[in-house]
Amino acid sequence: MNEALLRSLTPSVLAILVRRGADFAAAEDAVQDALVEAVRVWPADPPRDAKGWLVTVAWRRFLDATRADAARRRREDLVDEQPAPGPAPSADDTLQLYFLCAHPSLTPSSAVALTLRAVGGLTTRQIARAYLVPEATMAQRISRAKRTVSGVRFDQPGDVATVLRVLYLVFNEGYSGDVDLAAEAIRLTRQLAARVDHPEAAGLLALMLLHHARRAARTAPDGSLVPLAGQDRGRWDTGLIAEGVEILQAALARDRLGEFQAQAAIAALHADAPTTEETDWVQIVEWYDELVRLTDSPVVRLNRAVAVGEADGPRAGLAALAALDASLPRHAAVAAYLHERDGDPATAARLYAEAARRAPNLAERDHLTRQAARLNALGRR
Repeated sequence: MNEALLRSLTPSVLAILVRRGADFAAAEDAVQDALVEAVRVWPADPPRDAKGWLVTVAWRRFLDATRADAARRRREDLVDEQPAPGPAPSADDTLQLYFLCAHPSLTPSSAVALTLRAVGGLTTRQIARAYLVPEATMAQRISRAKRTVSGVRFDQPGDVATVLRVLYLVFNEGYSGDVDLAAEAIRLTRQLAARVDHPEAAGLLALMLLHHARRAARTAPDGSLVPLAGQDRGRWDTGLIAEGVEILQAALARDRLGEFQAQAAIAALHADAPTTEETDWVQIVEWYDELVRLTDSPVVRLNRAVAVGEADGPRAGLAALAALDASLPRHAAVAAYLHERDGDPATAARLYAEAARRAPNLAERDHLTRQAARLNALGRR
């Protein structure tokens, strides 16, 4: 059974049913039934037209469900309009599914889950494992999301920026359970970038590729985090870096700068440097200035303070940090790093310990705890 083929066909089959008049929730249920049937039947009797087979079976399942629900008069009328069997339409409505799954009425977590289910073709169990929640909880979340978008007209224009934000959230979930969400986000963003003429779609794809290229070097054999300065750059994927840089350059040439392109430019400068010391920190600060202009994000300003500390010295970085709210996530970790570089290990150790207590995950907490212990040990010598 070719699972990759099934997953690639899922969004277009779902889109065809919605285009024919099925509401999103009923269409998605019918497509899932068709996929289950394909897993059962195809190994012994593979179809000549896989997409057409799925459309036919899914539409029949939808009609069966419609007939069983006599109270829904509008859908009963669709029974008389069943299309004749034949090849599936070649039109691809996958892009509309992206917009539907990223509808502004959905919460970010629901939009992500629905995108993974409807566009990514993942099962509810796979999504639940990726997010480390019970399958029943994820099923409820997806069901609520499907009900929310079921009344949305399928031909309404979508917001590319919202879709990109959802894909960015998927990518940032990284890897957990048996689903590699970072790789899944890259796959979906490739699809989107091929379907929409938008430089930020290319910018997001470039950003993902450049970050993903460093993945193998981010953790030690014992699972502990390895910060950028300590990574073995020989383990970076040069193929992904080259592809990301090429995509970024083409996007930047269009002179429609957005935040994902600016973030990708920063990632490209890190990827281009043979060592941390040879990094073009001055240019990175300039790109952070562009990001601040585009987003005015406190998190961007926090990262900019690190870059300023590298470009102009730790005291300049601390001065930039002083203007920010100390309750920001990772503020204490940045302050600890800059104080250590400024020759104040006692303050740095205290701040590393504080940052560890606020860490969002176990790996980061352990890393910060080790940093505090290292400096405390030096102080006792």
